[in-house]
Amino acid sequence: MPSYAITGAARGIGFEFVNQLSADSGNIVFALVRNEATANKLKELGRHNVHIIEADITNNKALKYAAAEVSRLTGNSLDYLINNAGFVESEREGLTLDSYSSEELLTKDLLDSFNINVVGIIHTINIFLPLLKNGKAKTVVTLSTGLGDLDMTMGSELITSGPYSISKAAVNMVNAKYAAQYKSEGFIFLAISPGLVDTSTRAPTEKELEQLMAMIGKFRNAYPDFTGPITPETSVRMQLEVINRITVNDTGAFISHKGNKEWL
Repeated sequence: MPSYAITGAARGIGFEFVNQLSADSGNIVFALVRNEATANKLKELGRHNVHIIEADITNNKALKYAAAEVSRLTGNSLDYLINNAGFVESEREGLTLDSYSSEELLTKDLLDSFNINVVGIIHTINIFLPLLKNGKAKTVVTLSTGLGDLDMTMGSELITSGPYSISKAAVNMVNAKYAAQYKSEGFIFLAISPGLVDTSTRAPTEKELEQLMAMIGKFRNAYPDFTGPITPETSVRMQLEVINRITVNDTGAFISHKGNKEWL
């Protein structure tokens, strides 16, 4: 029975990973959420093979509790860890690095992004590594983004989303460091971009819509035929196709939901 632990599983892409993976009753899926009280969509699935565990990836004590719960239910093993949880400061997503109102606010966004998108991922991997070593798949997937790719940034001339992009570029190196260390043990470490995914739960504000259209306009510099975001369902289906065919020879890769460097 393959086992999966997915962080940030209450909504969006994380929820969709849980939804698609748990549709196979032969899988056991651990949905890690920041607040179990708000994980209503997960509870509504009503699937016996889904286990909801409250664990914020910035809280090592909570992560250790989650790992202990996984260990208890699997007999001390885990096949797949999917690092989906992440952070983006949406209110200031449209700013450039030199257009912040204060140095303090820029510093806050940089440190918050790094703390969650890099440090939180490292701690999550380290805490679950003992279980993964006992698993059959030995696979760690970390959701990244094409915004963390240097060529994509230059090709699209996308100059906003600096703290988020910088932190995701850093986590790509985290992925490579673990891959280099554990390749000889048969581990697969993969950084994957889900594409531009519409995870909204409400209609966008006028400002948010303006920012989205500006971003799409920039993306078309690199991808002239790009039409807009895809759904979580489509993104996760494509990501799972990539995850299921990746081998240890590909460990350390940073690729897209299409299995290549085509980010959109």
